[in-house]
Amino acid sequence: MDEHDLNLRSVTYSLFVELGRAPTASEVAGSGGLTDVEVVSGWQRLHEQHALVLNPSTAEIRMANPFSAVPTAYRVQADGRWWYANCAWDAFGICAALHVDGRIETSCPDCGEALTVEVRDEQPDDESLLFHCLVPAARWWDDIVFT
Repeated sequence: MDEHDLNLRSVTYSLFVELGRAPTASEVAGSGGLTDVEVVSGWQRLHEQHALVLNPSTAEIRMANPFSAVPTAYRVQADGRWWYANCAWDAFGICAALHVDGRIETSCPDCGEALTVEVRDEQPDDESLLFHCLVPAARWWDDIVFT
């Protein structure tokens, strides 16, 4: 990843946090002094390097880990707003990325029971919960949306 793509990633993530949603290519272009075409082509390179995930049929952001641009089963209240995370691991990652306490709301994938976890001082209030990955880490990027 070169300096231009690192800067593009930084601008993209900063806008995601500022706006509370995935920025458009035009928004990133305006903020980063780029053209829409430069942003989209840079996002494609970042996608190929697993630095973010684009929707397969558009040039829109689907994931900027730990943030999800689409609703998921993992809602996180942090820094005064609600976010969607891509998975349980990323839910904790939102609090970590923002350097704030938070509240994670989801449900048990086994029984469906509602789960709420408070994160305070970088620690969950319930350390007995387990996180299980169905897909081995080496295969996550085979289909990161499923994973």
